[in-house]
Amino acid sequence: MAKQTAPQALASVAPKLVELTDDVLFGDVWERAELSPRDRSLVTITALAALYRTEQLGFHLKLALDNGLTREELGEALTHLAFYAGWPTAMTAVTQLKSIVEESDGSAA
Repeated sequence: MAKQTAPQALASVAPKLVELTDDVLFGDVWERAELSPRDRSLVTITALAALYRTEQLGFHLKLALDNGLTREELGEALTHLAFYAGWPTAMTAVTQLKSIVEESDGSAA
């Protein structure tokens, strides 16, 4: 996984939060060998979708694709999640995934 960082624009408001995000979350937790970046992405996507944390979800959907999850796997995970976290939650996440996939494909369908 490429080194991820918090948006540096946030450092003017919460420099410690940006530092902890970069050093602890992405620099330590995401680098632990016990789970692959792909698996960490899957766990993160499902947690963010289930908790309706839509602001962070788009970033992590893109990261999940970069970490080797396919759009089909993400779609299947979110479909499965609908039965545990609620239909609207899954539909919102799938809508974000669709936009990201279309953006990366350069299509508008």
